[in-house]
Amino acid sequence: MTDWARLSHAYGSAEAIPVLLDQIASAPSPERWNDLWSALCHQGSVYSASFAALPRLADIAGRDDREQAVNALNLAGAILAGSDQPHGAGDIRVQHAAEVETLLVRVNEHLRTSSDRNESASFLESMLTFEGAVSWGEDLAWGLVNEEYEVSCPGCQANLFIVIGERGSFYTSGDYALSEDDVETTPLRPVNPAAMDGIGRRLHDIALADGHQDVADAMTYVFGDATCPDCDTGFSVAEQVSADWSATH
Repeated sequence: MTDWARLSHAYGSAEAIPVLLDQIASAPSPERWNDLWSALCHQGSVYSASFAALPRLADIAGRDDREQAVNALNLAGAILAGSDQPHGAGDIRVQHAAEVETLLVRVNEHLRTSSDRNESASFLESMLTFEGAVSWGEDLAWGLVNEEYEVSCPGCQANLFIVIGERGSFYTSGDYALSEDDVETTPLRPVNPAAMDGIGRRLHDIALADGHQDVADAMTYVFGDATCPDCDTGFSVAEQVSADWSATH
């Protein structure tokens, strides 16, 4: 039996979290999910109560209500992505191995039937997180959904914007979104799918098999190359996204 009063979340004692979880299970609403997100994964920060909620989230993820299952999978993925943060909850993946395995099974089930680009990207991100590839656990879907990754040049540390989406696939050191002047941009160099390997090849092939050609195409740019416009240092986009994540965690 979990002693929720001894656990904490973003706003203090977690003793009210079981009630909120019960309400979500019986009468879910966007407001209640927002409250749960805010308490358990506040701006990416996680707490001892966050991991204690994983069994309940795994249960919701296994129910027939697809919308609530998606909500539970997304929140559980975000919580596990923060498992390396200081939280005083011990070795999360050992303690919650059964729940993580259940969540992985559920996310793969829903990934195969997803018809939405952004939902598919989020599922791929959660899949990697449940598998333990945490360096992509917070950035993969965010960048694809928002059509932008922000990275630092590995040579001169300049701040660069990597854009992949409806506006095209390019990179720039200028603030293209807010500047009133024309900002110089350079096309990204996509990797040939036949030359992809590792996680990149796997994500590309999953997206293609599930009918998400747009996500598969985006992966060729995520795992493609760029050259810093300020110092001419060449780099892999995916490797720099992962390196920047590691440097801040």
